[in-house]
Amino acid sequence: MNKHTVKYFAGALNGILKTQEIFTQLKSFGHPNVGSCIYAMWHGNQFCVYGIPERYKVNILVSNSLDGDIITTCLLNLGLKAIRGSTGKKGSVGGTMQILDALKNGESVAIMVDGPRGPLKKVKGGIIKIAQMANVPIVPVHWYSPQYNFIKLPSWDKLTSPVGFTRIINIYGDPIYIPQNTTADDEKIYQEQIRQSLLDLEKNAPQIFEEVKGEIPWKLNLDLNYPRFK
Repeated sequence: MNKHTVKYFAGALNGILKTQEIFTQLKSFGHPNVGSCIYAMWHGNQFCVYGIPERYKVNILVSNSLDGDIITTCLLNLGLKAIRGSTGKKGSVGGTMQILDALKNGESVAIMVDGPRGPLKKVKGGIIKIAQMANVPIVPVHWYSPQYNFIKLPSWDKLTSPVGFTRIINIYGDPIYIPQNTTADDEKIYQEQIRQSLLDLEKNAPQIFEEVKGEIPWKLNLDLNYPRFK
């Protein structure tokens, strides 16, 4: 894939996402307002980053590949930030250092805790080490809509995405703080705490949606300056 092909696919995907943004009404519920933090989510819910408050301060880790070039272009056009690196051995140090710099500067980072290839809904340990080094909390986040066009794709991660006019909520768990003196056994406990928080958010999402759905606009507002994500 050459640069011209990357530019073409990035433009096409960005057009789709920007169009969907107009049709998406997304409301945040229970955001802890902790400032700089690490948002933890399942890989299948990665699109929920669009609804995080002050998303212009949110950084997403993207691989140093041509596919990553496409994703990075789309993230920037949607008002998010991209950190180029890897969760694997190659490129992991550079990616981690950029994440730490972003957190030190008062920004936030979103990490798909069971990515990039699973196992599904199993929290990996990298997020614990980064939170410990940066001394920032981990905030679990989940998104949900009962509408039929909030689809789940047949991918390994069960990727969820709105298609057309969709009303969605972003819901947040209690911040999780990682002590500086964490042991290997402690890390496993915190990994399980993150996992359980995400599962609890998923379980409670239908009830929360019913409680707050009246606050989510039903009608489409075509004013592009209207803040659809609250």
